[in-house]
Amino acid sequence: MQSLTGGYRQAEHLFDAAFGGTANPLKQLGALAIGLLGLLAATGAVLYVLLDTSADGAYRSIESLSRARGSAGSLLRGLHRYAADAFMLVTLAHLAREWLLGRFRGFRWFSWLTGVPLLPLALAAGIVGFWLNWDRLGQFSAVASAEWLDALPWLGSPLARNFLGGVGDRLFSLLVFVHLGLPLLLLFGLWFHLQRLSRPAVWPRLPLALGTAAALAALAWLLPVRSQGPADLATMPRALALDWWLLFLHPLADATSATAAWIGAAALLAGLAALPFLARRAPVPAAVVDPAHCNGCRRCADDCPYGAIAMVPHPNGRRGLQLAQVDAALCAGCAVCVGACPSGTPFRVRATLATGIDLPQSPLDALRRQLGDGLAAGRRHVVFGCDHAARAHALAAPDVLTLSLPCAGMLPPSFVDFALRQGAASVVVGGCRAGGCEFRLGQRWTAQRLAGAREPHLRRSVPPGRWTTAWADAGEEARVAAALASLRHAAGAAA
Repeated sequence: MQSLTGGYRQAEHLFDAAFGGTANPLKQLGALAIGLLGLLAATGAVLYVLLDTSADGAYRSIESLSRARGSAGSLLRGLHRYAADAFMLVTLAHLAREWLLGRFRGFRWFSWLTGVPLLPLALAAGIVGFWLNWDRLGQFSAVASAEWLDALPWLGSPLARNFLGGVGDRLFSLLVFVHLGLPLLLLFGLWFHLQRLSRPAVWPRLPLALGTAAALAALAWLLPVRSQGPADLATMPRALALDWWLLFLHPLADATSATAAWIGAAALLAGLAALPFLARRAPVPAAVVDPAHCNGCRRCADDCPYGAIAMVPHPNGRRGLQLAQVDAALCAGCAVCVGACPSGTPFRVRATLATGIDLPQSPLDALRRQLGDGLAAGRRHVVFGCDHAARAHALAAPDVLTLSLPCAGMLPPSFVDFALRQGAASVVVGGCRAGGCEFRLGQRWTAQRLAGAREPHLRRSVPPGRWTTAWADAGEEARVAAALASLRHAAGAAA
């Protein structure tokens, strides 16, 4: 499993080099799938307007629309078909990525379990779309699907008989309704799927969206989608150009049996649904709010990646004053909220650093003490790292103090200033690569805080030549070491 994950990370890094971290398509698979769903909805709406929804007229209307290669109708039909294939491919890739990265455990169980039912919904919507063309391929898929459903013991009359006995306008209208209804159910399921995410990326970045649409349009022009002859229920199609991304169940059922295909599909879905329960972890203690130090600024609520913090009236009864409240069931223990709290500055003169919100298992006061003790012991260079990124402790040296946090987002920017004022010659802040943060938003918020684009921000008076960032995933310790070496060289030259 670790070798698979490592291989995938290497692929991500190659794409980072080509597209940049924030535009890497491998890091936007979920958003890309939703973008493809939007493209399907747009092209499908136009096709629905142009489609003759009668059993006899459907094939003729689609064929006349797309007969001429390179015509607007041909491109429209090709876009719709290839977007459907791409949607299924990207959805499966998104599922595989989350599995490889272990993102079905702990607090992520809800997103995983609400995502699993979307797979059969998406596949069913794609399969029914082939029926509406009502060519030989659509006929084969409809009959094969009906025979597959007939294998279920609780269905009364065989569904296949409805197709073999002839398809009338009423049945065809029902198929149109099903093809329109399933994507609506899919959209509703997506809403549930995203419920526990704050600021979810529901659309891909514009360059990726435009590039994907252009690639699909080019494919539609180079390999136009063609009908495979009008449906004829009196004969059985022999040679067909099958769409393997959406119609793979038919040859699977033919090669085994309808019952075996049902058992295989059910086992796969049950296995996916069972993963969060088979790989359970001890719950991570949730962040804790201290009412005496929370001023109700709501920065923690705004920055939480999982919407685990709500603002409620302050218990002291002062009108208009609010207090942060953490939902322990949603909290990921990432401590991004700690880095957002304005009371988390190490310059406070209290013997114990008490903050408005903190992690009980990794309090900010302990970080301040470790930093002060390390600097007092003569460590001149400080590396703040992330438990899920490149290992900061791999850089430990007699003159280097390494401190690892649950997420880079836990670090208040004032700690960089504090370290330099307490005698550090240089400070490196490390974390996951851009777009690949273990907790979604920690790396982004940290970068923005240090750049002065998000509160709390690093003071402008902090010398820029004495601190830097190093965004590197696990196994890329050399990138952090290079950043540290550059600062050490600059510090030596200045001395």
